[in-house]
Amino acid sequence: QVQLVESGGGLVQPGGSLRLSCAASGSIFSINVMGWYRQAPGKERELVATITSGGSTRYVDSVKGRFTISRDNAKNTVYLQMNSLKPEDTDIYFCGADIIRRGYLYVERYWGQGTQVTVSS
Repeated sequence: QVQLVESGGGLVQPGGSLRLSCAASGSIFSINVMGWYRQAPGKERELVATITSGGSTRYVDSVKGRFTISRDNAKNTVYLQMNSLKPEDTDIYFCGADIIRRGYLYVERYWGQGTQVTVSS
């Protein structure tokens, strides 16, 4: 039906940058909030950044000033620009989106499969 496909993860050195992308596809009427989450082994999933359909953004304190979330509504895509990366940023990053399917009146949460981000020297 609806799926989110992530890309852009990889291995970078401390201080480097990555740009994550997440494209939603399928029978979509509208997408409300989109966000990025991360989860390290043995830890709970943590919200990193969110962006509303109107462009309002919020970030977890640890990434403020380093990460930037954005979206292209025409492409149903959300991005996470990650600069000044630290080893502590190493995680699996998941895309999440609140989506209303065509013909439906309610919102559902969809998740991507996750993409690995590793920050190491």
